Amino acid sequence: MPATTAPTRPRLSAAYWRVWWAAAADSVGDGAFAAAVPLLAVTVTRDPRLVSVVSAATYLPWLLLSLPAGALVDRRDRVRLMWGSQAVQAVIVGLLAALVAVRHLTIPGLAVIAFGLGVCEVVFGNASQAVLPDIVAPSLVHRANAHQYTATVAGETFVGPPLGSMLFAVAVALPFGVDAGSFVLSAVLLAKLPVRRSGSAAGHPPFRTAIVNALRWLAGHRLLRTLAVLLGVNTFCFQLGTVTLVLLATSTLHLSQRGYGWLLAAGAVGSVLGGLVNARIVARIGSLPALLVALAANVAVFLGIGFSPNATVLGALLAAGGFATTIWSVVTVSLRQRLVPAELLGRVNSAYRMVGWGLIPLGALAGGLTAHVFGLRAAYPIAGAVRGIALLAALPALLAAMRAVGDSPGAPQGASRDAPQDGDASRSR
Repeated sequence: MPATTAPTRPRLSAAYWRVWWAAAADSVGDGAFAAAVPLLAVTVTRDPRLVSVVSAATYLPWLLLSLPAGALVDRRDRVRLMWGSQAVQAVIVGLLAALVAVRHLTIPGLAVIAFGLGVCEVVFGNASQAVLPDIVAPSLVHRANAHQYTATVAGETFVGPPLGSMLFAVAVALPFGVDAGSFVLSAVLLAKLPVRRSGSAAGHPPFRTAIVNALRWLAGHRLLRTLAVLLGVNTFCFQLGTVTLVLLATSTLHLSQRGYGWLLAAGAVGSVLGGLVNARIVARIGSLPALLVALAANVAVFLGIGFSPNATVLGALLAAGGFATTIWSVVTVSLRQRLVPAELLGRVNSAYRMVGWGLIPLGALAGGLTAHVFGLRAAYPIAGAVRGIALLAALPALLAAMRAVGDSPGAPQGASRDAPQDGDASRSR
């Protein structure tokens, strides 16, 4: 009798795994940096308003430069943009390490450096999301995003923060040197990537026309438009609460620098678990229920954090929030990669993230002001209440739009980007 072979499971390409390793290396350095910067800021000042300025400067480029960066991603070699931005970040963080070593750093100087890193991150973030469909089969996009997000979260919030806080306790400049090294490693891995593809082979419209087309496409797609606005409110609220977390942990709960790093790592445990199981959750209950559960869970988490009696409770709540946020992030990124035409993906991603991340600087400033006026515990409950109101307001549109694109448990994650859309979206492709 002829031998029978079991069907093989589709595998992710070698090019994808090179991108994955680059992201993993970069995320460890970013996690160390994220833990060290607030600790560095509070060695200069204890004023929550000044601490929030540094965070606001980091995310301000998403508001100012996201749209032109998206147009650039759709007309340039995406891989080259990725490794080039990582190389520039290595230089910037290396400069920061040198300034810290000679103790010649102020809050304005730290804010300028944070802004420069944010500019590079806008380019890298848009290019990395746009390049993934070029190197991954449509049926594997959700799995690829889950692996990518798990590696990123594990590095940025599980491995990096404890490492950064411990290195900071040894020598203030050490975590920044590690971050610079991670950027160099990531750039080297990406520079050797065999895939070289820009957004479209056709002639490119002028920058202004390209940006307007992307905005029109996003505005005409009800589901992605709703998700972008909801993301904007949620990231504003996240930063409103989180910007003074370092002060809540060290001043109110009296954690050490190392304890603060382990607190961030507790949140990462939930994030990693979310990345590992989110594909199964979505396959079983569908994208819409997964999104709604994640959003509702984060409302409850934020309301509870402000009343945490000790670091153990705070760490558990951060873990729950990380789990929910990972599910939301992977599902929404996969939806964009599935629904947006390839030639528009960079620009639509940038427009989506401008709406979704553009309010983060305002959230940071609002969080610093709230903590200054009402106390360090007040920001989280206020942010949770706003997130709850936003969810209730967006619920009818979200339900209708998700059903319009055929969401159901077990629906194929690699569906065509030409799925039916409402409004006037199809005209602006």
